[in-house]
Amino acid sequence: MLMLLSNQHVATAQEQDSSLGNRILETTPANNALDLKNWTQPENFQSSLRVFLSVTVLSLAPGILLMCTSFVRIAVVLGLLRQALGAQQFPSNQVVTSLALFMTLAIMSPVWKQVYEEAIVPYTDPNTPLSWEEAWQRGAEPIRNFMSRQIDAAGNHEDVHLFCQYLPSENSEPQTFADVPLQALLPAFMLSELKTAFLIGFQVYLPFLVLDIVVASVTVSMGMLMLPPVIVSLPFKILLFVLVDGWHLVVQMLLESFVPL
Repeated sequence: MLMLLSNQHVATAQEQDSSLGNRILETTPANNALDLKNWTQPENFQSSLRVFLSVTVLSLAPGILLMCTSFVRIAVVLGLLRQALGAQQFPSNQVVTSLALFMTLAIMSPVWKQVYEEAIVPYTDPNTPLSWEEAWQRGAEPIRNFMSRQIDAAGNHEDVHLFCQYLPSENSEPQTFADVPLQALLPAFMLSELKTAFLIGFQVYLPFLVLDIVVASVTVSMGMLMLPPVIVSLPFKILLFVLVDGWHLVVQMLLESFVPL
């Protein structure tokens, strides 16, 4: 009797499990298919693509903001300065990047203040009916002015014309910087900043190059061919850099190389 009752209980449990499994198999694929179908329908595909593009833009926003500021020029010059000193490990990358970021904040603070006052404050004010497109135009205008001033001061107008040539043919040749589309102004600004940074880097590099040549000539004339001149010149480079207050001179030259708003 006990065996019959236990067998009956096991059979009942198996039937319940099988019915539950059938219900899961019947509902889960249908729900998944329904969700996938909803995501790929034409009326929902545009919103899905909009979400994907928004996430992508947010992830790239810090890099884009740094590329349209003074960070590029400062970072390149500080990197060339470290290479000119012959010290590949100090100052560390974190120190150089932090210094470049702090200098960028100091230079760009008037621009960000203007963006905040002309775009962010009116857009967040409920009493001011300002659309997203108008806020974008107002916020981009100070940044465009900053980039245009740096290109104009460096005399790199040909970089703007270079990228404007590859725009769609319906766009006419711009006469002023206000007519230049943003997709042409951004790469032209980066190219202009790289040119300016290399020119400043040459001025920083030249004294250390002369010192390297002098030390190499002295070591060769003394017959110390097995002693690398870089090891001998490094203390003299550091001493020269400290005596002339090199950090102050380099930072001052970088700050004065930018045209304020």
